[in-house]
Amino acid sequence: MPHKIAVLGTGKIGEALLGGMLRAGRSASDLLVTVRREERAQALRARHGVEVVTNAEAAKTAGTLILAVKPQDMPTLLEELAPHTPADRLVISAAAGITTAFVESRLTPGTPVVRVMPNTPALVDEAMSVISGGTHAGERHLARTEDIFNGVGKTMRLPETQQDAATALSGSGPAYFYFLVEAMTDAGILLGLPRDKAHDLIVQAAIGASVMLRDSGEHPVTLREAVTSPGGTTISAIRELENHGVRAALIAAIEAARDRSRALAQP
Repeated sequence: MPHKIAVLGTGKIGEALLGGMLRAGRSASDLLVTVRREERAQALRARHGVEVVTNAEAAKTAGTLILAVKPQDMPTLLEELAPHTPADRLVISAAAGITTAFVESRLTPGTPVVRVMPNTPALVDEAMSVISGGTHAGERHLARTEDIFNGVGKTMRLPETQQDAATALSGSGPAYFYFLVEAMTDAGILLGLPRDKAHDLIVQAAIGASVMLRDSGEHPVTLREAVTSPGGTTISAIRELENHGVRAALIAAIEAARDRSRALAQP
């Protein structure tokens, strides 16, 4: 099998993967990319020194194809790839909601397909990428996928039946935190702080809390209770969050994201 890796649809996530592979020591000569617009192609050549090819050329040449297009563009891409993709290619789908069965049904029978849901912190090498193997994907295919995506963060294997839930939690997850930071910044301004000062306070609080969650091994309830003194400021804030149904709203929002991920797989 050829050892080249091709990223098909090199947008933000695709370019983040490309950069991660280069930082991990892969040669630009072993990487191929496909794009729609010539100006984008020129930018990728200039920044990364990679070869820009057509989707058909990528399928013929690369041993691993990473499909990083939007879910609605996947059927057209697979139709284009099908005549040129031998069954010995590893096909990695990074499109939300698209199942391995959907991809397998449109390619040569027996093609190994792995489904991956990364998130945008791949841009700063802090992604969580959830990996699920299809019918024909074996251990070596999963390990190769992990090797690629470990270049931009962490990976986790889950059964594909749990991918939509992982998409709702992890794939969409950064947006929930940005939304919370936006609201907290508005609160800081309301309380009389300059926007930039409020932003810096909140971002550092978020970083510190995240590191404590990651490194302490403590349950989030334990960490929250350590900040929540009897009769203090934090418990007053928590009471208001509970009174306004923030916990229930967040759960409902994540369920809605899960449901949308399922819907994206429908023709």
